Amino acid sequence: MNPLPEEIFELGELFEVVQLNAILDDGKTFVDCVPLFSLEEIQMKYELAKNEDSFDLRKFVHNNFSLPPSFGSDYKSDLSKSVSENIRNLWPMLTRDSSSEVSSLINLPNRYIVPGGRFREIYYWDSYFTMLGLKEDGRVDLIEDMVSNFAYLINTVGHIPNGNRQYYISRSQPPFFALMVQLMAETKEDEGIYIQYQNELEKEYAFWMDGSKELKKGETLKRVARMPDGTILNRYFDPRSKPREESYAEDVHIGKSCTASVVESVYTNLRAGAESGWDFSSRWFADNYSISSIETTNIIPVDLNCLMYQLEQTIAKAATLSGDAMKAYEFIELSANRRMAILEYCWNNQIHYFCDYHFQEKQTLNKKTAAGLYPLFVSISNQNQANAVANSVEENLLKPGGLATTPIYSGQQWDAPNGWAPLQWIAFAGLKKYDLHHLANEIATRWTTLNEKVFAETGKLMEKYNVEDLSKLAGGGEYEGQDGFGWTNGVYLALKNALK
Repeated sequence: MNPLPEEIFELGELFEVVQLNAILDDGKTFVDCVPLFSLEEIQMKYELAKNEDSFDLRKFVHNNFSLPPSFGSDYKSDLSKSVSENIRNLWPMLTRDSSSEVSSLINLPNRYIVPGGRFREIYYWDSYFTMLGLKEDGRVDLIEDMVSNFAYLINTVGHIPNGNRQYYISRSQPPFFALMVQLMAETKEDEGIYIQYQNELEKEYAFWMDGSKELKKGETLKRVARMPDGTILNRYFDPRSKPREESYAEDVHIGKSCTASVVESVYTNLRAGAESGWDFSSRWFADNYSISSIETTNIIPVDLNCLMYQLEQTIAKAATLSGDAMKAYEFIELSANRRMAILEYCWNNQIHYFCDYHFQEKQTLNKKTAAGLYPLFVSISNQNQANAVANSVEENLLKPGGLATTPIYSGQQWDAPNGWAPLQWIAFAGLKKYDLHHLANEIATRWTTLNEKVFAETGKLMEKYNVEDLSKLAGGGEYEGQDGFGWTNGVYLALKNALK
């Protein structure tokens, strides 16, 4: 009997004891393993051996599973070459092709770039920022392959999962597919690409909007919420209410700190936080600091809704190009309504900043985060708002190494003092659209300089950076800092070339 990919998570007691006892140090390692025998046989062997005095769980795992490789264990950068030259050499190292292994991996038809380190698969929103660098290096072939892979996932899974792993299927990530299509169309100077992917754009939209027709005012369902004025906005969500398979021990530990009545809700909110890409951040915490207070599904995120606006605009463009005037009009109307709703619910007139909206409390939050730059990135802000956002960013988020994610020190990786490549690009591109060139260039210069400093010291491009204390590496979160690193490579190249 051949093991089915999803069955590794149904190993019951064996799965739990391996994860809860940190047998493989990182919980993601076990769910990425390749079983050496059928799972039925492994389960049988475990039941027979587990009560023996000589039983060694670690040895049992190594004897029955093939551990996945991580990027970086044998790779050495050439410090005599520039960061850009080293990134050019990294692309082949981070490129993966279709695989025949029987594991949790969802096989894809074309090549793709993985981020690096523990991240051995394609990631949804990472890939857009990776593509920015591929464009700079003239690797249009890889951009085409990756967009095609995401279209394949939409058509086979029904949406783009967090990554191409079975355990990621219940959630997605920030919907950047429309921006990938736009990037490819602009890079190839071929608007026919919008038509080519129109069907997949509409399917992605249907996934995020599923359930919206049944909603009454003040109700939420799946990833949609009907606002007090009747308009529809989106939220992050995951229908599962159990610990994440790849972070099982961490989630169980958090669950134990909660009362039994809320533990399933906490698991759902942890999963929704993972869908947001900001896993984890004070953005999602009721008290700003405790992960056990996580309430992601109560939050209407400003960045997600800006990306949905971009998706609606892109579908309207595709429909116009394909000659479907009625559909084009429908999506122009949808995007216009969403724009008004974002301005209504996410503009905080007291602190003059774009913030998330708390659906249950019916109020715009006052947390100033880097997500507040998305309305500039998708051009729905007016100039006065953009100026106010820029002033707030300069005062609250601009640090010696670039843009901090939030001003809150929660110990989570998507909070101070950390900065992340995608948010530097969103800020840079968004500020440029409103002629706020000085701040945009300052963020880009500080970030690329920090990337170069850390590279000179370590030979590595990192997943995230400490933008406040430039003598320290970034910390926080559920795992050690990773190097490779897909989106850092992409954003570095894009910013470096934009600053020339």
